[in-house]
Amino acid sequence: MSTHILVIGATLLDMKGKPLAGLEPGTSNPSAIRFTRGGTARNVAENLARLGADVVLVSAVGEDMIGQQLVTLTAESGVNVEHVITVPGKSTGAYMALLEDDGKLSVAMDDVRVMEVVTPEYLDTCEDLFRDAAMVVMDGSLLPETMTRVAALAQQYTVPLCADPSSARLAYKLRPFLPHLFLVVPNEVEAAELCQMDYDGYDPDLSLEMARQLVRQGVANVVVTLSDFGLDYVTSDSTGYIPPSYSEKVDSTGTGDAVTAAVIFGVLNDLPLLECVRLGAAAAGLTLQTNETVVPDLSLDLLYEHLIV
Repeated sequence: MSTHILVIGATLLDMKGKPLAGLEPGTSNPSAIRFTRGGTARNVAENLARLGADVVLVSAVGEDMIGQQLVTLTAESGVNVEHVITVPGKSTGAYMALLEDDGKLSVAMDDVRVMEVVTPEYLDTCEDLFRDAAMVVMDGSLLPETMTRVAALAQQYTVPLCADPSSARLAYKLRPFLPHLFLVVPNEVEAAELCQMDYDGYDPDLSLEMARQLVRQGVANVVVTLSDFGLDYVTSDSTGYIPPSYSEKVDSTGTGDAVTAAVIFGVLNDLPLLECVRLGAAAAGLTLQTNETVVPDLSLDLLYEHLIV
């Protein structure tokens, strides 16, 4: 019997800096700097758990205080963390973001090397997690050979497979698996990388064309997050756009992960796709308005309060 959502990928410490008075290159700038729990897969898992889903996370952290704190906080949100590996001699992964004054990402760096211990062989030791899953989600932090095993096990047990690229630099690893994906949720930069197209800034026509191209390559459902501009979605028989849902933009970190989680939650609760995408837009809007990577009080009722109809 399908009982849980299996999420596989990174658990990271997020470090986010936002300038208080503009940026001057080549020197230190007064900024508001925050540390929060992060990692695409971990964020998706926490969002899903806060919405009431049964979630199992497969990930890895270093044998350090940061890693153990991240695991503890993730467990407290309701995620099953029994399959998060603690790796001796390694540091927990990290994500460092420099935000613009309006909360939009300027540039970021990530270190996901600890995820190399999540190997195909490790997945084989927890194959029952795939057998009993209602949905499998993977992020771009995984090794290509691990992604191959994830896709094979999902196919073996006829479990829908979803993916979040995590970043444009990691998105290329998902290309071989596009025909196997039930859902992919890239931002516009990641979508361009998946489609091997040039990206020169927001273009509504290009965004929809990239989503259509991903569907032509075999993805069943594509949702492209558009930062300040909302969401595009495309399936084999529908295309649409949802405008943004927020009153104040604080921090864009984690918005795509919130969309992924909300759409998956809606799908698994048999909601129409349009309503699932609207839930995703509401989740993005709420996440944009907080300094946290995951909205601490996220709930289904809260999403419906902010639903765009």
